[in-house]
Amino acid sequence: MDNEVVLTKEGQKALLDRLEFLKTDKRAEVAKKIGVAREFGDLSENAEYDSAKEEQAQVEAEISEIENRLRFARIIDKEDIDTSVVSAGCFVKVKDLDFDDEIEYQIVGATESDPLNGTISNESPVGSALLGKKVGDCVSVVLSHNNNSTIRYEIMSIRV
Repeated sequence: MDNEVVLTKEGQKALLDRLEFLKTDKRAEVAKKIGVAREFGDLSENAEYDSAKEEQAQVEAEISEIENRLRFARIIDKEDIDTSVVSAGCFVKVKDLDFDDEIEYQIVGATESDPLNGTISNESPVGSALLGKKVGDCVSVVLSHNNNSTIRYEIMSIRV
């Protein structure tokens, strides 16, 4: 499915929480701003009104985007993850073969990735190179075609 969004249960909960906040608190806050701005009179030259309406459009766009993600979500259940190979939802410890460092990543869907905090997308160069590999396998990932930057990893462990 082209629109499929891979989410962990934690990612799904975060999106549901954000959606609830936007639909309740944020919508009410923006509606109040619009009401206050209307009281200033002439709407054609009312910067506060224009700003509030723009914020309302942004909130509604984000609500629509989250609802769409959730509609096409494939939720990863930890109990269904096969740790014999790297797959979305698992944690994989790799050894950088050039620098002799060990790094652990959690492979998640693109909407949840946060590389600075150790979660990488299953669609990223490193994430997609690791998918389907087993402990002991080595992968080479081209990070930049411009300067031939390649990183080499050996898979040390896979867990949920």
